[in-house]
Amino acid sequence: MASATAAPAAAAPDLAPTLEQLRLLAGELRLLLPGLRVGEAQETTKEFNRETFWRRLNEVAMQVSREALTLTTIFSRPPLPSPQETQSLCERIHVAIKGTIAVYYSLPKGQGITLRKLVRNATLDIVDSMAQLVEVLVNTPTQSPENTDLISCNSVFIACEHVPRIPRDNKAAALLMLTKSVDFVKDAYEEMEQAVEERDPYSGLLNDTEEDNSDNQGNGGLGSPNNQDAYWSQEDQELLTPCLALVRASKACLKKIRVSVAENGKKDQVAQLDDIVDISDEISPSVDDLALSIYPPMCHLTVRMNSAKLASVLKKALEITKASHVTPQPEDSWIPLLTHAVDDCMNRIKELTQNVLGL
Repeated sequence: MASATAAPAAAAPDLAPTLEQLRLLAGELRLLLPGLRVGEAQETTKEFNRETFWRRLNEVAMQVSREALTLTTIFSRPPLPSPQETQSLCERIHVAIKGTIAVYYSLPKGQGITLRKLVRNATLDIVDSMAQLVEVLVNTPTQSPENTDLISCNSVFIACEHVPRIPRDNKAAALLMLTKSVDFVKDAYEEMEQAVEERDPYSGLLNDTEEDNSDNQGNGGLGSPNNQDAYWSQEDQELLTPCLALVRASKACLKKIRVSVAENGKKDQVAQLDDIVDISDEISPSVDDLALSIYPPMCHLTVRMNSAKLASVLKKALEITKASHVTPQPEDSWIPLLTHAVDDCMNRIKELTQNVLGL
């Protein structure tokens, strides 16, 4: 029995330093994240070379991926490495991560804020996923490769493999962000439309016990009289029509803006492209706010306020697009047409919500 108790006691000193080194590495990586989120580009007198930048970024991402594989391989099966081996590996990982951050900082603002955001987010994902991997290995140092440590390692690989897919210039970055905005608004519109068409705002998510009362849904409009707060009143239904039309106009605006950027956008006009993306990024959250406010019990004042906010963002987006180089003919018919459509929707919403303002 004495020898059995002595063995674990002797092994403890070797185990603790190894895990402590990983804990320290995870902490160091976590400390890099706040500064990375707000860090500025490095000032330099050297002319920016796009090809060199992307080659270096790909190289450091591949290095991080290799170190993640090495780390997972060593710590996913016993015996654990020695403190000396662990220290060497931790240093290599730290160097690889710092190298990735340094490459990101070498991307000038002049290449476009939209592009820098995409590179920054990719860099953040790499650092964060590596920190997660190290933390998992600290907690489960002798897990098999089929378990959670490999899953975390896969997240590092995914983050690193994303780097070659990042757009290479600000116009491409702008198109990517506009496409995402279009998709978000399209999804929101389809969900709203489906709820209205089915006359079931919660798509059957109510208590299953209410199914027995489904035959009574014809009383007073939509739904069971015992659950009026879960259905639209007649006044609500009238207000839904212009709200849907406003969201449909939002989708049309984003699509036309994206087409204009694709057809007329110039890579060297980074500031105007950034302005278009910035205002377009506000459309989807505004659509979400309006979409959420139409669900019963509907507050007409909230719907009116959210509609006004969305209409204001849409008109500003159209104005910025009209004044930019992506609209070579400012009198282009689609801009005034969509502006008029937004105004019509908003005027109708105002008419239907006058009572909430005591008008």
